[in-house]
Amino acid sequence: MKHHFLVMQSVLENLDWIVLGIYFLALIAVAVWVVLQKNKDTEDYFLAGRNVGWFVIGASIFASNIGSEHVVGLAGTGFESGTPMAHYELHAWIVLLLGWLFLPFYIRSGAFTMPEFLEKRFDSRSRWFLSLFSLVAYVLTKVSVTIYAGGIVVSELLGIPFWYGAIGIVIFTGIYTVVGGMKAVIYTETLQTIILIFGSVVITYLGLQEVGGWSQLRETVTAVSPEHFNMWRPMNDPQFPWTGLLIGGTIVGIWYWCTDQYIVQRTLAANNIKIGRRGAIFGAYLKLLPILIFLVPGIIAFALSIQNPEVFSVEKADRAFPMLVKTLLPVGLKGLVAGGLMAALMSSLASVFNSCSTIFTIDIYKKLHPDKTEKVLVNTGKIATGFIVVLGIIWIPIMEKIGGGVMYQYLQNVQSYIAPPVTAVFLLGIIWKRVNSTAAITTLLTGLVLLVLRLSSEIYYQPQILSGETVEGIAYAFATINFAHMAIFMFIFSVFICISVSLMTQAPNYETIKGLAFGTLSEEQKVANKGSYDTIDVVLSVLLVIIVVGVLAYFT
Repeated sequence: MKHHFLVMQSVLENLDWIVLGIYFLALIAVAVWVVLQKNKDTEDYFLAGRNVGWFVIGASIFASNIGSEHVVGLAGTGFESGTPMAHYELHAWIVLLLGWLFLPFYIRSGAFTMPEFLEKRFDSRSRWFLSLFSLVAYVLTKVSVTIYAGGIVVSELLGIPFWYGAIGIVIFTGIYTVVGGMKAVIYTETLQTIILIFGSVVITYLGLQEVGGWSQLRETVTAVSPEHFNMWRPMNDPQFPWTGLLIGGTIVGIWYWCTDQYIVQRTLAANNIKIGRRGAIFGAYLKLLPILIFLVPGIIAFALSIQNPEVFSVEKADRAFPMLVKTLLPVGLKGLVAGGLMAALMSSLASVFNSCSTIFTIDIYKKLHPDKTEKVLVNTGKIATGFIVVLGIIWIPIMEKIGGGVMYQYLQNVQSYIAPPVTAVFLLGIIWKRVNSTAAITTLLTGLVLLVLRLSSEIYYQPQILSGETVEGIAYAFATINFAHMAIFMFIFSVFICISVSLMTQAPNYETIKGLAFGTLSEEQKVANKGSYDTIDVVLSVLLVIIVVGVLAYFT
């Protein structure tokens, strides 16, 4: 690996460096401003004092979601295989589900974290399970993947070795997350969202001009690869079966957007249900942008490399977006977009750090030491963040040894196996009051067993799967089901277990779960719920769903 980096040149020029410097100073200024407004207690540190406006919440949801996998991966997929991955970006309607279905119950419960909500709805066993499970999953998937991709992007743009880039970004992000807590994270993210969207829109616009417009783009690409603009691949397509993307993708989407600490923590920072829901609706609209600002540039890069291979050559699909930054952007703007890209990585990282320390402090430390003061808890949160940063860095070389690219694929798949049991428990727990604590913990534990079985069988049969030879037997068949289809089977199984165990065991005490599931709402809560939205909220939500259906219909 080492020798590659000696010849690397930075793509930035003097003016770009100045712009980049100003941008980082602005970030530091925001963080300092937050620090001066002292965090009084845990609510302040972990949930920004619960008084954040809808614009900031929406921008923050979007910024936490947009990470390196979008900047690098989505453009790469657009370059390589066209539009099927857009299915995941059209999950914008699931963000609406967070605002309309889940959020009222979360805010009513007064919980800081998702495991804490499970304890209030079921019992402490589910809480322990989810908090330990989330922490391990975050360090293994989110932290290490973001640091890894961050290192790649930074070393590409600044022309420095990978490790300098990775560790530099971690330390910079770690400092402002530790010192400022959720407020620093949320406000720096708002700034980053604006920059990133602006830069990417400019790239898309310049790219379309270079290609010769949208119809020319379609012509050039479909001449070489007729499937590029088709989002609907057949059910037996090895990579993108439409059933898996549509149904399996939705199951994973509900887990990610509606039950994952990482995203939900943003909406919990709202003062009331109305503002939280508005933030979710605004976030859902922003979520439609990646198709325009990352996926389409990937397709543009593909078209340009056909039209003019001498100027626009891409050796690896993942380099598609950095290539466009290099070739299309004028000096000065390059620096700003480079800043935006790094910002995207930093905001994802900051969100993970903050979510991890929240779960550790509130769900594990406070459970074990209930009598600690708020000040001690805030300091524990700071130490926990530092510790997670170190763990993430240690995990990267291990990740490289196990195989960087292959590893990343596994981690993407892991989400499809983590999601079904968690989605089933949250969804059924809110919709149906009869679900009890025994059913919840049984479903979660069965899901964990299935996850381990599936992953170990995948790893065991890896050589056969790669070489394409088929092996007889149930175990091999189990290891080779498409991961998105696997998510569907696991979800149906989880729902079946959750319902049957609930019906076979005693009903929960409905008094203790008042307001935490449909059917247990008091009259006042129903009235309050009706008063928590205006016509405009409904109209905007319906409009968003129409847009999503329209996009799905266009790309066929």
